[in-house]
Amino acid sequence: MVKPLQTALIHLRSLGLVVPWLTWLLAADILLSLLLPFKPLFPDTVYNLSSHIASSVWRWIQNIFEVRNGAVITMSGDALPAGESAIVVANHVGWSDFYMIQALAKRAGMLGRCRWFAKIQLRMVPFLGWGLWAMGFPLVSRNWVKDKTELERVFKGITERRWPTWLISFSEATRFTPEKYVESQRWCDAQGRPQPQHLLYPRTKGFVTTVQHLRAAPHVKAVYDLAIAYQHGTAFQSAPTMWETLSVPRLSPGQERKKKGKASETGYRFHVHARRFPVEELPNDDEGLAKWLEDRWVEKGEYLEELRVKWAKEASG
Repeated sequence: MVKPLQTALIHLRSLGLVVPWLTWLLAADILLSLLLPFKPLFPDTVYNLSSHIASSVWRWIQNIFEVRNGAVITMSGDALPAGESAIVVANHVGWSDFYMIQALAKRAGMLGRCRWFAKIQLRMVPFLGWGLWAMGFPLVSRNWVKDKTELERVFKGITERRWPTWLISFSEATRFTPEKYVESQRWCDAQGRPQPQHLLYPRTKGFVTTVQHLRAAPHVKAVYDLAIAYQHGTAFQSAPTMWETLSVPRLSPGQERKKKGKASETGYRFHVHARRFPVEELPNDDEGLAKWLEDRWVEKGEYLEELRVKWAKEASG
């Protein structure tokens, strides 16, 4: 049982880590907002400057997670070429998914070039939303008819100005929960679709729209399909909360010293598995692209199940 004094010290430590970062985050949002009026005149300059500012913010919080709080992220799968622009799709478990993807982006030299699909309501948030707009984030409502103009704005910079980008989306459109998994199963049964293990059935319209537009960008070479996995004790796909990622020291105790192959019974395991698919090898028609994403999700579910069994064996010794 954690003593009250120990809890207080943990919170004080976390405030010492987070408050300086939040201060810089606010300053960065103000700087990005100030760039917004110049975007129509100097789009390339604004894009590049905003990428450098974003990289400093994301690199700092990644340092808190991995270095100061000891999260050990393991990676597997295909090598991702340095500096390559790509469409990135991933399953969504929790806040810490961002750290997993950013770890890959940092390794590939694309951290500042990450652009995430975000909710359109954020556009009205002072500084934060304006900063995301200045950076070229696609701010969408998930109504693909209403979002057409917004997506064309984002795609135009990538296709016509050839901005280097990782365009990232969580294809399930929401975080995985057991309740949502039951809803997904019911929908798949009614529609005659396969239900992926440990995942929600993916939303395909956004993916199809993105691929069809970005085929015109010769520097966007591939689609990266990421499988994100966690384990907390013996609980598979149990991810830490946002505050835990910023406050809990030694998030992955014992993960760096598993000499006998036995996983730690405490702390978290963080893993991301990457698969790279060249854009020219994807189907050309909308229906084929939707089926392609469905197939990737089924395969991702099979991979996660294999990983769950493997980790369970390691935990049991």
